[in-house]
Amino acid sequence: MKFDMGNQTLTTLARQSQGSSNDLGTLIRQLLMAAEPLEGKFTGAGKAAYDGFKARSDEITGSLNSALSAILGGQAGMDQAFQGGEQESADNANQSMAAANFDAARFGAR
Repeated sequence: MKFDMGNQTLTTLARQSQGSSNDLGTLIRQLLMAAEPLEGKFTGAGKAAYDGFKARSDEITGSLNSALSAILGGQAGMDQAFQGGEQESADNANQSMAAANFDAARFGAR
């Protein structure tokens, strides 16, 4: 099995995820502003659900941002491991080439 990924793939993914994290809080605030005209029009369970969401919007935003932050941390760790593995592979290849006896591989010269 071959796994081929560009060396900037995880860096790009982390950058895009960070942008999504920043946008998330804004989207929740926009949702609350869009729902404001509905305030006072609910009764019963609908009113309780609306009021609960509105009251917990900061908590919800914080929880979602915390989850995205954990994802970003995981992506950063994967990127660091990938970059380290790529460098280690290059170092090992260079070390092996330095130790190789290329003169012994000359087949045509006698």
